[in-house]
Amino acid sequence: MNGIPPLVDQYSRGTARGELGLGTFESHLGEAAGAAGPAPPGTTFFDSRAGLAVRRWCPPLLGLEAHCAPVRYLARRRELGAYRAGNLLLRGAGIGTFLLDAADPAALTSPAELARAAGGRAHEVVRLEALAGRVADACDGAGSFLALTAEALYDAAGSATAFASGVVSCDGSPPGAAEVCRAASRWLRRRRPGEPPDEPVLARHLLWTAVATGLPVQLHGPRTEDLTGFLRATAGLGVDLILLPGPGQHRGAARLAAAFPHVYADVGTRPEEPLREAPFGKLLFSTGARALAELYVVAARLFVRAMERLIGDWVADGWCRRAEAGRIAALVAAGTARRVYRLDAAAG
Repeated sequence: MNGIPPLVDQYSRGTARGELGLGTFESHLGEAAGAAGPAPPGTTFFDSRAGLAVRRWCPPLLGLEAHCAPVRYLARRRELGAYRAGNLLLRGAGIGTFLLDAADPAALTSPAELARAAGGRAHEVVRLEALAGRVADACDGAGSFLALTAEALYDAAGSATAFASGVVSCDGSPPGAAEVCRAASRWLRRRRPGEPPDEPVLARHLLWTAVATGLPVQLHGPRTEDLTGFLRATAGLGVDLILLPGPGQHRGAARLAAAFPHVYADVGTRPEEPLREAPFGKLLFSTGARALAELYVVAARLFVRAMERLIGDWVADGWCRRAEAGRIAALVAAGTARRVYRLDAAAG
């Protein structure tokens, strides 16, 4: 099926700047493979599903044969240079629009840099915890911190496309002012410069403050079921919430998206199960890529191939006609993200 439009990647972190040595490349590949440390001696993260996918789809974009040896691929990457290789990979990924969490601007590309490299558009997603950490570096005292954080958050709402929160759980009402002030004081006394808040009360306070701006809010958490009370409490407030669950949790997130009109769910690169659980217009694609341009390519290829197989089966089984299948695929690939994040208005 050839009707899938350029993808909208609703969440990624950007690519690393500069040349990457073998060790650095392997460490980023290991993160994508789910590893928590270096590869055991005598092994490589190229021997993983992520590594095989990189070798399958990325070498042809750099002028090599698919499945070439990792050492040949990395040599070609160095030969082209990080900037040229990154451009070729990003422009070959099939992604037209990126929503970028730019929480680590010193190490990873900004939205503007990513847009130039990919020849597409990029919009900023503001991570609430990172914003609070930056504010805390420039203030003293809980009262000053809370006032300046609120000001910075509403300033960010004027230019950002969405907010993102890593809150683990949140109930049906915002924490009280006194409780928030005590939590801020505890955290400020022990924090080191640059550290984001690790107080659950502060995380919930930031989340409720973001909801009040009306921008879409992404919820990144290992167990989206723990946010059910918050989802129920925010119904009718005029804000869209997008669940980006941990591994193995996409099916549950899709069920929550089906249950609440203002809730949407990420399908990652495997749309098969989420599409069984929620209306198609409640589901969105993301790469979740960080550091390596290769991870954008891999995620996009995996998603498109899975979507083509799934919708192709539906057409073959008579569930829908081919034109309808193309419309469904386009919704999940790009259309729903364009609507929820108001991207067409932003482009204008």
